[in-house]
Amino acid sequence: MTINKPLRVLHFADAHIDIANYGRHDPNTALPIRVVDFLRSLDAIVERALAEPVDLVIFAGDAYKDRNPHPTFQREWGKRIMRLSQAGIPTLLLVGNHDVSPASGRAHTLHEFDTLDVPHIHVADRIRRLGPDELGLPVQIITVPWVSRSQLMTREETAGKSHDEILVELETRVSDGVRKLVDTAVPDLPLILTAHASVQGAKFGSERAVMLGSELVLSGSIVFDRRLDYVALGHIHKRQSLNGDNHPPVVYPGSIERIDFGEVKEKKGFVLANVSKGHTDWQFETLPTRRFYDKEIVLGNADTFMQDLLVQLPPAEVIEDAICRVRLSYPRDWEPLLDENAIYAHFQGAFSIQIQKHRQVEKRARLGDTANVESLSPAELLETYWRSIGLDGEEAQVMQALAQEVLAATDGGSKQ
Repeated sequence: MTINKPLRVLHFADAHIDIANYGRHDPNTALPIRVVDFLRSLDAIVERALAEPVDLVIFAGDAYKDRNPHPTFQREWGKRIMRLSQAGIPTLLLVGNHDVSPASGRAHTLHEFDTLDVPHIHVADRIRRLGPDELGLPVQIITVPWVSRSQLMTREETAGKSHDEILVELETRVSDGVRKLVDTAVPDLPLILTAHASVQGAKFGSERAVMLGSELVLSGSIVFDRRLDYVALGHIHKRQSLNGDNHPPVVYPGSIERIDFGEVKEKKGFVLANVSKGHTDWQFETLPTRRFYDKEIVLGNADTFMQDLLVQLPPAEVIEDAICRVRLSYPRDWEPLLDENAIYAHFQGAFSIQIQKHRQVEKRARLGDTANVESLSPAELLETYWRSIGLDGEEAQVMQALAQEVLAATDGGSKQ
């Protein structure tokens, strides 16, 4: 197949269209308004794909919040994907961890497009390489869906092995499989890798780095291979580029809408890339998502408690139709001073408002006179401490039970 120009690729991921953490239902559609927000972002992505038009769409996994989506949400997802099919745009749907069942042999959430053989829609649920014959385009795509141990290892192979040992074996098998596909690719055709996975060095939301040992992590030697021309990633909701200005671009576009307040500062969108052999240009396109507003207020004067609180709240135009959270910090004894109705009234124009209260307690335990303290057993001292820091009865019982186990183990060890 002849290559005349760079391939125009739209890459998005982590749609999670049925997440409805906040707000109410839309009276026109009967859908949760937050679901309408996610669908609006998905509509914008499809519209852009059609308007360009792009040569290829890559969805890098997680269509829904879990592997059992409501049929209504499957209908809404299907409507958007069918528009791409009807326009004749080759579209690859990668299976993510929220799309797949942990039980071997059960269908995943994207199976219907494969079962019905929908034109131009390619479902990627195993590690493989698609070529020009399947895609109708001068490009090769290596697909790495979410990998579970049941997919690559038998019960016999995992028997007696620790979690860490199984992860190492999985990473080895995935890495070897991808390397073979890269080694045997047609050298003159653009080569794309798409994966729904964590990559070593990536950042989760709130700047938390990917931790080794909790799930399969792709190594840099796989994704930074210069024989690749673009790496389209999904799974991490924070948009980021992992390879700087080097080739190939290794990109997480992030989720298409904010999921929760952990993503409050993140812009949401998708990627448009011009992919050719040995060189790729790309840019992040921002979506007009619903605003989140998060405010922390520390109160330190009982005499002007509500006055100090209200003066720190944002003006109405800032919070209009936004998802809002106010985090209050004050001494526990000041609880009667709080007028929550005044806060709710201030946020009446917001889409939703959450009030979180952190009631400060005296840090130092008041244990009484020294003579009395010396007569208490370790368990009694701990029980006094739980009360002093304000634990409720149930929490104190749980902590006391754990402490008893530790103390018992310590006593037993000292006798040996």
